[in-house]
Amino acid sequence: MLDRLASRLAVVALRLPRARTRRITVTRDVAVRARDGVILRTDHYAPDPADAPTVLIRTPYGRGGPMRLLCRIAAEQGFHVVIQSCRGTGGSGGVFDPFVHERDDGLDTLDWLRRQRWWCGAFGMFGASYQGFVQWALAADAGEELRAMVAVATASATRDSTYAGESFALDTVLTWVELLQAQTVPWLARQWELKRGQPRLLAALSHLPLVEADRVATGVTVPFFQEWLRHHTPQADYWRTRVFDDRLHLVRAPVAMISGWHDIFLPAQLRDYAALRALGARPRLIIGPWTHGSPGLFVAALREGLGWLGTHLPTTATAQHTTATVDLVEPAAPAAGTDQPSTPAAGADRSAAAEPADGPVRIHVGGVGGGWRDLPDWPPPAEATRWYLHPQSALRTAAPVPSPPDGFWYDPADPTPSLGGPLLVAQRSGPVDNRPVEARPDVLTWTSEPLTSPVEVIGPVQAEIHVRSELDHLDVFVRLCDVDRRGRSWNICDGLVRIDPQRLPADDSGAVAVAVQLWPAAHRFAPGHRLRLQVSGGAHPRYARNPGTGEPLGAAITLRGGYREILHDPEHPSAVVMPVVHSDSQLFPR
Repeated sequence: MLDRLASRLAVVALRLPRARTRRITVTRDVAVRARDGVILRTDHYAPDPADAPTVLIRTPYGRGGPMRLLCRIAAEQGFHVVIQSCRGTGGSGGVFDPFVHERDDGLDTLDWLRRQRWWCGAFGMFGASYQGFVQWALAADAGEELRAMVAVATASATRDSTYAGESFALDTVLTWVELLQAQTVPWLARQWELKRGQPRLLAALSHLPLVEADRVATGVTVPFFQEWLRHHTPQADYWRTRVFDDRLHLVRAPVAMISGWHDIFLPAQLRDYAALRALGARPRLIIGPWTHGSPGLFVAALREGLGWLGTHLPTTATAQHTTATVDLVEPAAPAAGTDQPSTPAAGADRSAAAEPADGPVRIHVGGVGGGWRDLPDWPPPAEATRWYLHPQSALRTAAPVPSPPDGFWYDPADPTPSLGGPLLVAQRSGPVDNRPVEARPDVLTWTSEPLTSPVEVIGPVQAEIHVRSELDHLDVFVRLCDVDRRGRSWNICDGLVRIDPQRLPADDSGAVAVAVQLWPAAHRFAPGHRLRLQVSGGAHPRYARNPGTGEPLGAAITLRGGYREILHDPEHPSAVVMPVVHSDSQLFPR
């Protein structure tokens, strides 16, 4: 009774498609046996009529709470919904080892589905984050019975996201480790830990050596965390069987991809999109002003996902109902005089509205005067425009001039902190005012003159930074910001590269040319605003600090500070390269 009421309230509050049936039969804790005898606990939501396709969700996050509501809402659209706890989680047997068993367990679950009397021969998959990884693990082998996928804030390969720029995504990985372990503790104990601000996790993020951080955060040693610390090199065989991007060419089902500009997996998800397009597929792509796990992303995924599944998995109930892909709510305009970008910088979260949308790609352009745009493909045509670093902290499109370098001291014992951006926890991520971190002596900034006309940047962003350091081992963190009329500096996108002297040798002057791939972006820099580029030696704890010694990732305990210089002369033209979309004439201050 309460589930029915909750679904009705959610449909109204979130403006979801109305239910096609209210008669749902729920069977919980079904034992699905994997090939090695492990029991995978599964819930089944059966609609009336029973002759309907199936939506499969496999998850390590339990089958209750929001997932129970999601399953009921989907079942009320006329689908059989089967939700299963990955092995080692949610009552399922075995041990949870990320990515290892998902292909075989998914195939065994599909075999179980085929033997059910209500199976009609067609199914789709839905899920966010790890629930999306398990989709890619199964998709290549699911055959013609797989008719649709809804992959939300996820990717077919996670190795590059774990070691972004060949560093280590410490905050994401350790926070996820703590989240998984928290599912095994009593509810009251977990609430108390959250109320206290998760002091154990905070201590673990600052702890060295990293090989002990999992025990500090959770009280136990987590085997896969230990393995990820050991197998961090690009050549590690460990990851070859834990990524699925080499089998995208075998996926035949239409895919809807939904993400946010500040999602931790966005670059990897866009690589999946590009790979599918190169294979001739036409995936649906939506990128909004969301972070990983933000409520707006969940709502948009639910609306778009139900429409996508309804289109490609027609049921008796949906055959008479048009299920179009959805449009998204236009963010409210800033209050008069606030001059604030129309992004979630002030804590706002944007969701979707059930209206038809045009084009296979739908993106939200941030900034004053931005909004939702339909595109025929990603990325759109754009002009690669270089903004060069100049003396006196200036950022200009004019060619660099002879000038001495700017320098700073980086101390890993007092690492430059990360502020906002793509993080696992939605409350700490996204656009924030960067002035506190920009005031530190270990952060250099270059800022343009106020713009005389809007500059719209849509597509991949990269920086080319020439750095000279007294240490061989260092990181280069680069962030692009929008400085509004009030002087607030809002982060748009960023990236980090860990320098290995064997991979990036220095030139005769001792300088290293570092190509930093920033997060993709879609942002409109308004007239009167300024562009700002930050360069620093790290962003801790989002990325594990570079100790400066070359010690192994998990064992490093010695911290060595050092001075480094950013060169910006004609022989070392440091710059940020932005894809500028010319919808109108756009003038740059030189």
